Amino acid sequence: MERDNQFIGQSGAFLDAVERASKAAELNRPVLVIGERGTGKELIAERLHRLSPRWGGPLITMNCAALPETLIEAELFGHEQGAFTGATRARAGRFEEADGGTLFLDELGTLSMAAQERLLRAVEYGEVTRIGASRPAKVDVRIVAATNAHLPAMVEQNRFRADLLDRLSFEVVTLPPLRAREGDIAVLSDYFGRRMAAEIGWESWPGFGRLASEALERHPWPGNVRELRNVIERAIYRWSEKDGAIDHIIFDPFVSPWRPNPEQAAAEGRARKDLVDSVAEPAKEALGTDFETIDDLKAATEAYERTIVEHALARHRYNQRQTAKALGLSYDQLRHCIKKHDLTT
Repeated sequence: MERDNQFIGQSGAFLDAVERASKAAELNRPVLVIGERGTGKELIAERLHRLSPRWGGPLITMNCAALPETLIEAELFGHEQGAFTGATRARAGRFEEADGGTLFLDELGTLSMAAQERLLRAVEYGEVTRIGASRPAKVDVRIVAATNAHLPAMVEQNRFRADLLDRLSFEVVTLPPLRAREGDIAVLSDYFGRRMAAEIGWESWPGFGRLASEALERHPWPGNVRELRNVIERAIYRWSEKDGAIDHIIFDPFVSPWRPNPEQAAAEGRARKDLVDSVAEPAKEALGTDFETIDDLKAATEAYERTIVEHALARHRYNQRQTAKALGLSYDQLRHCIKKHDLTT
């Protein structure tokens, strides 16, 4: 979703989550935002910042999953010149950039244990030390973190620090998945539909037909609001009857009769290998096993080709289209071979 602070929905579960976030925004305490992908966690983080006394300060976002483990600490806490290979100049980390504002840590559950330990100290004491520096620097930062992982279970598995979770979970806002937001699918579909229709220049908004509306309600929405928006915009973009209600929904844009199928390709490869193996012995008999006796390469090659085609035809009961497919030939190429070797009878 775009960061335009638009909250669209009327279900009780959704409004309760938004209200909880609005109330927590007033306090200078860390907040955890939990939810499946596409539920709007970044939007809630922005709301927490804009409604807080820190609204005039910076809102700095860091996706913990987007960086390799070796760079996460440098991104969070910064580094001094020469601290490691490639550090040609000193650089402030995200904590220093967010001083006086809010630091939003997305995908918190992907942080390494080493980074968690340093994050714990920053949260507890309000101090960060750049890599390569000898003295810590004071920072005034509010932490908002988001994840789709079950952090208490990660604590039990020794994959997340219990003390860090205690300090970050002053308030936990759990966003409901779209399938649990009763009545919101129709509201969101209409909202995204009208915006897309205006974007592509439609003079009016025809709405959705019965079949499309029923399909939208039945879909499980594993990608939640983000997936819904893509589906709605795709349906409008592809719809050619601007004055008629949209009644065709494509949930999976990758569906195609020509979509590559690795399993089918592997099966066809094995079938071709089996065919080659099955004609190897008859071909050897036709050529003779003593290659020293071959004095006409062209004749020997044609004899080998004739044996393969003849055997393949017999195997496929003289169905020429199936034989061509098994040999990796076009129908016309097989017909040419049959005619060349006088196999028409």
